[in-house]
Amino acid sequence: MAFLELKNIKKSYYLGKEEFPVLNGIDLSFEKGEFVSILGESGGGKSTLMNIIGGLDRNFEGSVAINGEALDHKQEKKLDVYRRETIGYIFQSFNLINYQTNLENVETSLNMTSLSAAERKERATELLKKVGLGEHIHKLPSQLSGGQKQRVAIARALASDPDVMIADEPTGALDSVNTTEVLELLKQIAQEGKLVIVVTHSQAVAEYGTRILHMADGKIDEEIQLKDKFEVPEKTARLNSRPLRKSSIWDMAFDHLKYKKLQNFLIILGSAIGVFSVILFLGLGNGIKAYITDQVNSLVNPNYQVVMRNTTTDKKASANERMQATIQMQATNYTATTMDKDMLQRLSDVKGVDKVYEGGQFSNAVFTYNRVKSGAVAFQSWTPQYSDDVVKAGHKPKDGEVIIDINYAKKIQKDYKALVGKTISFSYMAFDTNNKPVMIQTSAKISGMTDGGQSGVIFSQNWKTIQNDLQKNGAATDANYAAVEIKDTKAVKATMTRINQVKDDNGEQTFVGVSIGDVLNTINTITSLASYVLAAIAGISLLVSAIMIIVTTYMSVSERIREIGVLRALGARSKDIRGLFTNEALLIGIISAIIGIIMAYVVQFAMNSALKSLVHFNIVQVSVGHVIFAVVISLVIALIASFVPSRRAAKLNTIDALAAD
Repeated sequence: MAFLELKNIKKSYYLGKEEFPVLNGIDLSFEKGEFVSILGESGGGKSTLMNIIGGLDRNFEGSVAINGEALDHKQEKKLDVYRRETIGYIFQSFNLINYQTNLENVETSLNMTSLSAAERKERATELLKKVGLGEHIHKLPSQLSGGQKQRVAIARALASDPDVMIADEPTGALDSVNTTEVLELLKQIAQEGKLVIVVTHSQAVAEYGTRILHMADGKIDEEIQLKDKFEVPEKTARLNSRPLRKSSIWDMAFDHLKYKKLQNFLIILGSAIGVFSVILFLGLGNGIKAYITDQVNSLVNPNYQVVMRNTTTDKKASANERMQATIQMQATNYTATTMDKDMLQRLSDVKGVDKVYEGGQFSNAVFTYNRVKSGAVAFQSWTPQYSDDVVKAGHKPKDGEVIIDINYAKKIQKDYKALVGKTISFSYMAFDTNNKPVMIQTSAKISGMTDGGQSGVIFSQNWKTIQNDLQKNGAATDANYAAVEIKDTKAVKATMTRINQVKDDNGEQTFVGVSIGDVLNTINTITSLASYVLAAIAGISLLVSAIMIIVTTYMSVSERIREIGVLRALGARSKDIRGLFTNEALLIGIISAIIGIIMAYVVQFAMNSALKSLVHFNIVQVSVGHVIFAVVISLVIALIASFVPSRRAAKLNTIDALAAD
C-alpha cells in the first residue's frame, strides 16, 4: 500500500461559463524515501497538483489517501491538522516572516507542536545548525543571502517533523552553488525517510531525485525511475501536533509592533493622548466637585440649614426661586419677610429639627476704621451654621462685639490681628414695623476676622447685640431668617423637605429652605456634566485613533498577505490568523492605555503641585474608576477597530495569499 495515493484527480477553472481543465484524471502513488521531481512547463498543472497534495486546494474531483485513509478536503479543520502533521512546505521565494529572526521563523512551525518552550528553541537551533546557519540564528531574514534564506525555509519545513516535504521551485532564485547545496539537503531529507516532492522547470534539478514525473496539459505523460527509493528507517518517535499557541500569537503580534516602530508609535501616541485626555478631564471634574464640597463644608456646618419665610404664591417656583423672592421683598415689604415667635415655634416643631437659631440679614452695611471704609457689604447675625474654620483670627463675636472680613482688615493695616479688641463703627439699613427704612449707626469691639473664601465676605454680630441696636433706633426686631439645627446629618434632606411642606392657614407654603446638600448636588451635577462634555470632546481623539487602527490593520493585512498564506500552509487555523491581527490591535490599545494613564498621573501631579499654593487642594483627582473606564474604552475601541480587517485576513484564500506579490 502506497503512503500517498491520488486517484482520478480532476480540476478545472472557469471564466464565466467557459471551462478550462487543469488536471485531467491524475493517478499517482508515492512512498516514503522517494525524491520525486515533477517536471513540466508553466501551465501544465504542477502547482495545482501540489496544492491538492498539500491540502491547500479543496475544490477538485477525485481522492487523496494517506496510509490508505482518505483525506476529506471538504473539512477545513482536518486539513489544518493534515498540514501541521504531514506536510512541510519549501517555497521558491522563501516566504520567511520578515519581522522574526531566523530562529523565530523555525520556531513558528514548532509552536504548533507539544514541545515545551525550551525544547522548541533547542530543536530550532539544531535544525539551523544542520542546514549550516548556526552563526545566523538571531539574524533577520533581510540580513541573509538567497541561499541562506532557503536553508531557513528548509529548517522551518523540517521543524514539525512532517512525512511529506513539498518544494515548489526551491532553486529558482538561487545560483548554481546554492542550488547544489539545497538539493543535497533535500536528498538528505529523503534519505531520512521523508517523501520529498519537488516541482521544477529544470531537467538538471529533476535528475537529482529518484523519480521524474513529467506533466503536460494536466496529465502525467512520462514517468522515469532514476534510482530506487531510499531505505526508510524503522519507526521513530514523532512530534505531536497541536493548534498554534495563543501565547505564540501574542508574541508574533508584539514582534510586528516592534518591527513597525515609527508607524505604530504614532498610532499609540494618538490613542494615548485620547486616553490621557479622558482620564484628566474626568479627574479634573472629580477634583473640582471635591474642592467645592470641601470649601462649602469648611465655611458652613452641614447640620445647620438656612430657613426663610416664603413670600411667593407661585406654585411652580423652586426653593431657590422662593428664597430669592423673599430676599428681594426685604427691600420693599420688610415685615412680610419676618418671622414672629409663633412661626419660629412652628418651625421648631417640625420633625427632625433639634433647635432653631433666629437671626437677621441686612444690606448696605458700611464699616469705617480710621477713615478706611469697607464699601457696601452684607451684614448678618452669627449662628452656629458658620464653621470654626471661617474664623482666621480672634474669636466668634460675643455681646457687644463684631467680627469683620479679613481682607478688609488687611486694608486697614498690615498687622491686622492687632485690630482684635479695637472699636469699629459701622452702619446698615433696617426697617420699622411700617416698612420705613431706618439707618442703624453703631460701633462695637472687633472680636476677630473671617475668611468666607468663595462664599463671599462675612461681617457679623450675635443676634442679641443686633436686636439691642434695632430696638434703640425704633426698627423691627423680628428675625428675617433662621438657622435650624439638624443633628442627624443623614436626615437633613428629609427634614428640609418637611420644612418646605409646612402650610399656613391659607394653605400656602410657610417656609422656604435650601439645604447645602441640595446646593452641592446642583453644583456637582453641573460640574459633572461639564467634565463629561470635556471628556466626550477628548474622546473624539479616541475615535480618530480607532480609525487609525482600522487603517493600520488593513494596511498590515495587505502587507502581510503572503505571511498569512505561509502560516496557513504550516497548519495555522483561520481563527489563529484572526487572533494575530486582533491581538495586534489590542496591544496598541493596551500600550496606549498604559501610556495614557502614566501621562494622566504625571499631569495630575504637576497640576496639583502648581496650584497647591493657590487653592491648597488637589484640584485633579483621578480615581481608579476613571482609569478602569479609560482602559476599557481603549480596549473596546481597539477590538472594534480590528473586527473587519482581522476577519478579512482570516478569510483569505491560502493559495491566493501565497501567490501575492
